[in-house]
Amino acid sequence: MSYETMTYLIYALIFLFGITIGSFLNVCIYRIPRGETVVTTPSHCMTCGHKLSWFELLPLFSYIFLGGRCRSCKSHISPQYPIIEGLNGFLYVLVFAVNGLNVISIIYALFTSALIVLTVIDWRTYEIPISINIFILVLGCLKVVLDFNNFPDYLIGFFIVSGFLLILYMITKGRAIGGGDIKLMAAAGLLLGWQLIVLAFFIGCILGSMLHLIRMKVQGAERMLAMGPYLSAGLFIAMLWGNGFIEWYLSSF
Repeated sequence: MSYETMTYLIYALIFLFGITIGSFLNVCIYRIPRGETVVTTPSHCMTCGHKLSWFELLPLFSYIFLGGRCRSCKSHISPQYPIIEGLNGFLYVLVFAVNGLNVISIIYALFTSALIVLTVIDWRTYEIPISINIFILVLGCLKVVLDFNNFPDYLIGFFIVSGFLLILYMITKGRAIGGGDIKLMAAAGLLLGWQLIVLAFFIGCILGSMLHLIRMKVQGAERMLAMGPYLSAGLFIAMLWGNGFIEWYLSSF
């Protein structure tokens, strides 16, 4: 087997693993805001309660084979399910393609999944579940263990943006930023280090201000916005391309 064929096979397996995890992300997106368990309760139709068989749980493929309808009651299945599954698979491949086939990429892929979940939940509820931030914090601790020589960078990353946001939170009494956003930037700062978390914060703020203004103008959106989705986009961009951007910026002086 040629090296090129082996590479394609590896990325195909990464995609399949990604869409499988994506199926679990849909469970988290639906159940976490409702306070339901994501582990013990079997997957079922949200309309009639029909317990799904194994062939109805195949990521992407089941939705296609079933024509986007429940096999029991024929009600429509939300397109969110294949979208989240496909997106997670695609982003997993992108993470490994950009960052390489290594342990850090596994951590980054899981971080990406967490960002997808909190993005959808925060967009709908204006809340970031503490469980997602704890999961990201655990990933950050793993990253520190694997790169302990740079521990000061990660420790500073934990405080530098979250500390600023905490001060802002206290000054505005929670009107300018949410507590979940503070916890997110603390956990993500431990994972990425101080340089990348600062860059991620600026990217997130720029995206949030620009896109939300457009939404207010075009869709009549309220002034209040969920920052989680924009911060997540900034975190993902900084995670994969931030170091290159920082090196380019510093070399221009």
